[in-house]
Amino acid sequence: MSELAKKMAAYDDLYDIPDNMVGEIIDGELIASPRPAPGHQHATTALSNIIGPFYDRLGRGGGPGGWVFLYEVEIKLGENILVPDLAGWKAERFPAEVEHNWIPVAPDWICEFLSPSTLRTDKIKKMPVYARFEVAHAWLINPRDKTLDTYRLESGRWSLLASFVENDQVSAEPFPEIEISLADLWLESGPAQK
Repeated sequence: MSELAKKMAAYDDLYDIPDNMVGEIIDGELIASPRPAPGHQHATTALSNIIGPFYDRLGRGGGPGGWVFLYEVEIKLGENILVPDLAGWKAERFPAEVEHNWIPVAPDWICEFLSPSTLRTDKIKKMPVYARFEVAHAWLINPRDKTLDTYRLESGRWSLLASFVENDQVSAEPFPEIEISLADLWLESGPAQK
């Protein structure tokens, strides 16, 4: 007798996830991860504050503009519901109206902030889904190890473009017009000394 088929998760299953968790559906599996820790949240906010104004859809920060950025938004890619830490769409590709909690269009760029509890999910489970749905660029940032890896999708596979560490100055696709100081992303351990 064959094994019983594993129940495929559905969107309604996300309503059963506790409020202190982030729920995703990846290749039919319901995955719950803890909400981001303060260092993770700080890095996410800091990066968004650096690239957001320069690239926001109207170019209000003096940059080229043309992008829409969202934090922890649900994105429906086929039957998958993924929640990247940051996602960006070129403004002309962002849907004008959305009827659901999720965005039905693959982003042009995602950024995942890795933590011990999300590392396997972000790198092993989500990256192949992003590739299948042709997300053009991905950044993986590890606030604990103070690293950034940048990737470009080429012929359906991720190509590592560059790796950066600690206090490096970063100018990377798809945002080459700005330079990011990685030191600005790291939350120091403890309050500043007077």
